[in-house]
Amino acid sequence: MTMVLDFLEAIGRAVIGLCRGAGELVLFAVQGLSHLVRPPFYGRLFGRALLEIGYFSLPVVALTAVFTGMVLALQSYTGFARFSAQGAVANLVVLSVTRELGPVLAGLMVAGRVGAAVAAELGTMRVTDQIDALSTLSTNPMKYLVAPRLLAGIIALPLLVVIADVLGVMGGFIVSTVKLGFNVNTYVANTVNFVQTDDVVSGLAKAAVFGFLISLMGCYQGYNSKGGAQGVGSATTLAVVSASILILAFDYVLTEMFFAQ
Repeated sequence: MTMVLDFLEAIGRAVIGLCRGAGELVLFAVQGLSHLVRPPFYGRLFGRALLEIGYFSLPVVALTAVFTGMVLALQSYTGFARFSAQGAVANLVVLSVTRELGPVLAGLMVAGRVGAAVAAELGTMRVTDQIDALSTLSTNPMKYLVAPRLLAGIIALPLLVVIADVLGVMGGFIVSTVKLGFNVNTYVANTVNFVQTDDVVSGLAKAAVFGFLISLMGCYQGYNSKGGAQGVGSATTLAVVSASILILAFDYVLTEMFFAQ
């Protein structure tokens, strides 16, 4: 009987801790977003964050998109060839890249790169009391450190996904026309005629949500880190893992919202 009670107690403690953590995260997000609509606005910090999240993440996102499109074309051709439906390769590539693979893979790549960097930077500031020093200088840390990064994430990731979509489709085009022997004009026509505005817009909407989640988790974990260098390392790991999980979870939720019949 005691073992059962201890087991139930452990489950209850875990559930309560999860709910408390979720509540703290939601309050942190609301507080950060509220500072976006209240002056002052630190334009220089926003520009720096936009450059860090967007421009410096471009190489890894571009390479991921190109090779994803190439592999997708090869794999889909192998599968469709069994049913003599090779002509659907172009349709599958453009649909998969714009709806799912573009925003999800770009989000995961940026989460690994930017989420860790943001958490490490803010975590170091927290354990060295620099965030407390901002408060003593009458500067709101949420407005100065968090709000610019949240806005930069919302704007930068859709821009990256636009480039990822183009490069992913281009990777599939190169493999299909050069290696698999597709006619160039036919492949381009199938791609252009099949893709719809809703496919691209839904992917960009996902990207904006993913960018917000990446910036939010990096800021949240770094802002609330403690325990010196070890705490900063833990915050960095948690930022990447939690952002990646949230990206996959919200991808399903958003797909259900956009495309469920």
